[in-house]
Amino acid sequence: MVQNLDVLSFAPFGRIQRDTRQQGAVRATEEKERMITVTTPDSRGFTALEPVLLDFDTGMAVLAVMTEDETFRFFYLDKPVWVNSGVRFALLPYQLECSVRMRISGEQWPEETVLAVSVRDLALSRRIQVERVYTFFYHDKESGFFFRGESHSMLELTYVDKGTVHSVAGGQDLLLEQGDVAIYGPDQWHMQYADPGCAPSYITITFDLTGESLQHLLNRKFRMPERGIKILKQMLKERDNEDPYTGDMLISLLSQLLLTVLRGATQDEAQPLRTDSSIHNENEMVSRAQKYISDNVRVKLSVPMVSKAVGVSSSYLTALFHKNLQISPGEYIRRAKLQESKIMIREGKLNFTEISRQLQYSTVHHFSRQFKEKFGITPTEYARSIR
Repeated sequence: MVQNLDVLSFAPFGRIQRDTRQQGAVRATEEKERMITVTTPDSRGFTALEPVLLDFDTGMAVLAVMTEDETFRFFYLDKPVWVNSGVRFALLPYQLECSVRMRISGEQWPEETVLAVSVRDLALSRRIQVERVYTFFYHDKESGFFFRGESHSMLELTYVDKGTVHSVAGGQDLLLEQGDVAIYGPDQWHMQYADPGCAPSYITITFDLTGESLQHLLNRKFRMPERGIKILKQMLKERDNEDPYTGDMLISLLSQLLLTVLRGATQDEAQPLRTDSSIHNENEMVSRAQKYISDNVRVKLSVPMVSKAVGVSSSYLTALFHKNLQISPGEYIRRAKLQESKIMIREGKLNFTEISRQLQYSTVHHFSRQFKEKFGITPTEYARSIR
């Protein structure tokens, strides 16, 4: 980053010409003056053979001086400076073009040399840029909720505010506790559910991001730093505003939130749960099976049917589900169908008999009994509660 010219920071390389009257005297007595013009992306490198006075003339000029360890320090040349004899320096335009007056009081002009230096990366720029925020929801879920899964082109962040949530992506089941956060990548299939007796609350945000990839953060969980929690609270308050700048504020706050997560993701907190290739293949099989169940939840499903679609035996699929999700594929199918029944009841297009038939239950009574076992109320009571 470009530094401001001050007496202390520039002392190892020269001195600042403070007295304007003295500067005028130099101009009056000094006959040797050159105008140095530099155009982007070029630079002009020099070695001072005796003290040399540099003074900006037009444009935004940057003075790069080489340190003893042969790295550069960059100063914004907005005042005249004397560069000490023996110092290697370069003149660069910060934007399009600059011109600098060069004066000497002796006989030896600085020796022009080649110095590989650029100001391209000196200006601060964003490593990540939130382009759009599509959804920002605070979910209060019922006990033992089950979301059968989805994938979309946006990234998605999940933060658990209360309780625990099973976050399943890439064939892994991450148990997110209060204060934990997980991020899903674009087009990454994911699903969430809660254990029986647990009614969690959590935040989800979907967004587009450009710049640095968050790939190394996927399929992991992190503890949200305290500062990140404060930013989330700000975002919840801002969401309720209705002025023209609410969107800008939410996008800006989300950028801060992501940077806070990135900074707080230490190696211990950010270890992937599984890394070897065989386990990666297992995760892929589980993920494909989950997506197949999600896509076909309204047809008759069985463990052998899902196993065949994935290309493994029923016993192996059952072992993988127990290992990765701590649940059998048969129970997973049952939960997915019951969750789908709630969506169908909310749609209000079919009666309970038709819903049970579409979801391939043997009878409406069988459907009603499983619904009550899962959610604690009958389908009729649930329908009344949402009207």
